[in-house]
Amino acid sequence: MGEFSGLIMLFAFLLLLVVGVLVYSFLSMYLKLKKIAAERDDKGSVGFVVDTFHGLVAQLKDKERELEALRQAAETRADITEEYNENILQSVPSGVISMDADWKVVKVNAAAGHLLGLDHEGLTGRDGREVLPEIISRPAPAAPLPERVMRGECVYSTSSGKRLWLGYSLTPLKDAGGQEIGHILVFTDLTELRALEAQSALRARLSSLGEMAAGIAHELRNSMGAIAGYMRLLKNKAGPDAGDTLDKVTAEVGVMDRIVGDFLSFARPGEPRLEDVDLSELARECALAFTPEDGSVEVVANSTETVTVRADEVFLRQALSNLIQNAVHASKEGSKVTVDVALKGSNAVLKVSDTGHGMDPAIKDRIFDPFFTTKDQGTGLGLAIVHRSVTSLGGTVQVESSDKGTTFTLTLPVT
Repeated sequence: MGEFSGLIMLFAFLLLLVVGVLVYSFLSMYLKLKKIAAERDDKGSVGFVVDTFHGLVAQLKDKERELEALRQAAETRADITEEYNENILQSVPSGVISMDADWKVVKVNAAAGHLLGLDHEGLTGRDGREVLPEIISRPAPAAPLPERVMRGECVYSTSSGKRLWLGYSLTPLKDAGGQEIGHILVFTDLTELRALEAQSALRARLSSLGEMAAGIAHELRNSMGAIAGYMRLLKNKAGPDAGDTLDKVTAEVGVMDRIVGDFLSFARPGEPRLEDVDLSELARECALAFTPEDGSVEVVANSTETVTVRADEVFLRQALSNLIQNAVHASKEGSKVTVDVALKGSNAVLKVSDTGHGMDPAIKDRIFDPFFTTKDQGTGLGLAIVHRSVTSLGGTVQVESSDKGTTFTLTLPVT
């Protein structure tokens, strides 16, 4: 807009200059004609004046055409500049919203509408404080915006329920004279960056906890082995009345041994043994293995193509089995659990979805923490093992949950 204003001022200056030159030329010519006419007879002077006047009119028309050409060139230049600025605005990947002094939206780029899940053209004229109340507070209309840039981050929920982590900056919009005429809001999606940071921090926590758990589990397993041995000796010496009791104790020792086994799987997963793994076939096998025998929940594996990754099959089978088991437990009778396998670019994507009641956001943030569980019985290591197994293969784990169900997404590199 500053360049456009400069062109208009240049155009006005040229117009005044041309008019001044024309007036000066006309007056000069008039004085010459008057002097010459005094020296000639009346008839000759009148003809000379007419001819000269016609010539002057022709010059004026030429100047008018030149002036019109300058005006058209200035307008063309202004249109090109405005179109160029618009192309820049619409090409910026970050969301950009300009507002007037009363916070009314004046201009919105396409990226802003895409990030917010709204029609960017339909935002024009709306109150910016209603569009993004998470970012723009509601000061009194006369309250001035601070001179410094306001930066921050916030969580924004789209109309579809998707939660985004936005980073933003809110600055005053000023004219060429430095007067504040509105506000500029620039924001970008930091959701993936925050997810990577959270996974990195979780990986560090899991590593330290795993080392501690490994030592504890090893000592417990030694003690339980001794207990199991003594129980067998005691059963041989005890009477039949004590047999049932001793069998129950032995069974509980077996449960404890399984829990310790989970601890060790989490604490010392070992180095992955890479091989070609058919994810489509693995999904079908796990779906079949964990379908309830009574048919209360249907488990279906979907894949339109063969998807092969270079990974550790034991790690992937363990992760997928945990996810399917959790999905079945969260599902109501007569519902369906789906396991979808697809190839997207250079990544293989595996999704396990259920139609259960979903998870509370506070629970969702902790599900990958070791020993955290909402079940009456469980070690709280299932999802921790899933996370460790997938990340050790260079992949990522993401979860989306609502009152309509939960979806876990595993992303693994194909090569």
